[in-house]
Amino acid sequence: MMINYLSTMNWTSVLIAFLLYFFLGGLWFTLLFKKAYAQSLGKVGQLPEKPAPIFIVGPALCSFVITIATSVLIYALDISTISSAIEFAMIVGIGYLVANTVNIAINPNIPNPILYGIISGTYHLTGITIVCVVLVLMKA
Repeated sequence: MMINYLSTMNWTSVLIAFLLYFFLGGLWFTLLFKKAYAQSLGKVGQLPEKPAPIFIVGPALCSFVITIATSVLIYALDISTISSAIEFAMIVGIGYLVANTVNIAINPNIPNPILYGIISGTYHLTGITIVCVVLVLMKA
């Protein structure tokens, strides 16, 4: 069943949605919420380090997998309107992405877990909404 969706979905829309989600992360954490993000990690005032490749490749791979899984679900559930795409994004975004992000943040290594959860959770909610809208707009 999943193979059928993978073979029929619009891979151009998957690529575009993925790139928007991934680049949103770059803007979100390095420009829009750089100071608040540093505060959530307890790194205010520290000189930024050059990120290791895993800090770029890892989020890219995760965003790509999320985008593919979202595309499969959009095809499987036959979501075809913008309003349905946004409703689906809210369910998946809040129910899985935000909840999981907050759950991950609540550990002794994150000094400000609520702030981290808000910043990262809203990034994923915004990202998945963009992904869903793009996938539905470009659905073949």
